[in-house]
Formats: sequence, C-alpha cells, structure tokens
Amino acid sequence: MEKTAIVILNYNGEKYLRQFLPSVITHSTNCRVIVADNCSTDNSIEYVNQHHPTVEIIKLSINGGYSLGYNEALRQVDAQYYVLLNSDVEVTGNWVAPVIDMMESDPAIAAAQPKILSFHQKNEFEYAGAAGGFIDTLGYPFCRGRIFNTLEKDSGQYNDIKQIFWATGACLFIRADIFHKMEGFDPDFFAHMEEIDLCWRINSAGYKVMYNGNSTVYHVGGGTLHKSNPRKTYLNFRNGLSLIYKNYSTLELYVKMPLRIMLDAIASVKFMFFDTFADGAAVIKAHFDFLRDLKRNYKKRRAAQQKKIRQAETIYRGSIVLEYFIKGKRKFKALNMCRTNQ
Repeated sequence: MEKTAIVILNYNGEKYLRQFLPSVITHSTNCRVIVADNCSTDNSIEYVNQHHPTVEIIKLSINGGYSLGYNEALRQVDAQYYVLLNSDVEVTGNWVAPVIDMMESDPAIAAAQPKILSFHQKNEFEYAGAAGGFIDTLGYPFCRGRIFNTLEKDSGQYNDIKQIFWATGACLFIRADIFHKMEGFDPDFFAHMEEIDLCWRINSAGYKVMYNGNSTVYHVGGGTLHKSNPRKTYLNFRNGLSLIYKNYSTLELYVKMPLRIMLDAIASVKFMFFDTFADGAAVIKAHFDFLRDLKRNYKKRRAAQQKKIRQAETIYRGSIVLEYFIKGKRKFKALNMCRTNQ
C-alpha cells in the first residue's frame, strides 16, 4: 500500500492538465499521481498517456459528477491517505509533507486542507476553501479569508494550524479508511457542498478536520461551473437544504429549517431583482426538488443520525447572514468565533 495517492478527477480538462499536471508531478515526490477520468470527450487521456506515462489513469464508466466520480475512483485506489485535487490547481514545493506530517501526529485528524489562494490574484484567498471552512447556525458556509463573495488579501494572517469545520474539495487530504468508513460523498449532491456534508459526518463521528497554513496551492476556480452560473446556484441551495436536513438534530431541524427557508426565499427575491432572474428561479427550483426527494433524504437522515456520536464542533452559533448583510462584518476576524460548539 502506498502512503499517499493524489487523485485528480478530470472531465474535459485537457487545458488544465497541460497547465497544472506538470507542477503536481514535480512537487509530489513519493506520491502516486492518478487521473480519474469522468467520461471526458476531449483529448485528456491521450495527453496524459503521451506526455506523463508515469501518471496512472482510472477510466470511469459514467459521469456522476464530483461525488460519485470520486466514490468510484477511490474504491480502486489502495493508499493510506488520499489527496483529492482539482485539475485547475497549481501546487507549490513541499505542499504535501506539512499536511501529511500533521495528520500523522494525531490519529483523530481525519481530513485537512492547505491554504487556498487565487491563481489569478496570488495575494488573495480563493473562494473555494480559502483558509478553512465553517458553517453558521443555519448551515450557511463561509471561510477564514472569504465570507460570501468578499475575499481577503493574504498578509500571513492565516499562516497557522487550525481546527476547522470543513475542508475544501478543491484540495482535500483525507485518511482513506475514514473516507470509506463514512461511505464517501453523498452521490445525490453531484457537485458542490458534498465535502461539507462529508466533513459534518466526520465531525459527528468524533474526528477532527484541520487547516495547515504551512502548505499553499493556487486555485483557478470555476473550471466546471462558475460561481455565477445558475446551475451552481441551484446545486448550492438544494444541497444546502439536504446538508442541514441530514445532519441537524430533530430539535434543531424544527427550529432552524423554517428560518433557513425564509432566508432562502429572501435570497431568491434578491437574485431576481438585483442580480439575475435565472439565479432566483434556481433557488425556487432547488426547494421544490428538495421536497420531491424528501423520502430519499429521510433515509439518509436516519442513517446519519444513527451514526452520530457527538454534536459537531466548530459550528458558528451566530448567523453569518446577519453578521454580513446587516452588521456589515466582511472579514473573518470581525466575527466572534468563540461562539462555536467547542
């Protein structure tokens, strides 16, 4: 068994493989590098075979998105640690060792991420993950270095090691045995927020999720769906409802779900009148489809609740919507992060 396997899920990403795969190979000594292809129709596989013959290739039979794609690929990878890496990520020297060493030092650490900076603005945090993820009391995600669409400059303020709530799927380090014990990603999520759901289950099972600022990567972001794409809006809102429905306690669900639905309705109206009608419609469709799939989600909720051994830590007990839109708190340091379940 290899210690660390870097697995890049690829769909029509020849452009990014040409641009970023060489840096992964150069800076990832003593690691297996694997491209799991999600039924690409471009020349991705031909490019890898021709130019990087040491890179292993897993050909998936169907395109089930990020969630099912990684579930299927990782069943075929025998390693102690997986690194799930987006194809549009540029890695740097010594990016693997600090995170793996940290995980080796504490068997309770199940998952982790490095510092995620923007490829195009290298002194700025990137939207997907930044310096580690959290959620608020109503299940809205945010990050150290990124709250909603406000991104912080990197001035070394997060050059630390910190327990977080969720680690980004753009560059996710995870123990292989824990990934399989948690039964991987929820395939119904397809893409977006599936890593938050997995990390919530990891937290509830008594493990820790960490951030290590001694490792840095640069993420292009939006390689498959740009954050302004209505399809991404739909997935984020639908999956956000599934996320909290599965993982809230019964009391939390009764108290908080109505508030979440109300805030989502306000977001829909805001999208329609101040952004795009398509995004507002996407929020409405997300809610209808969540209700349509309620029976299937209920089975998942029962399974998640039965496996829970503790309330998840590092959930922010305030409302990030209130803090950001009403109180004008745009940076992570302005939040009172003592208000967590720790």
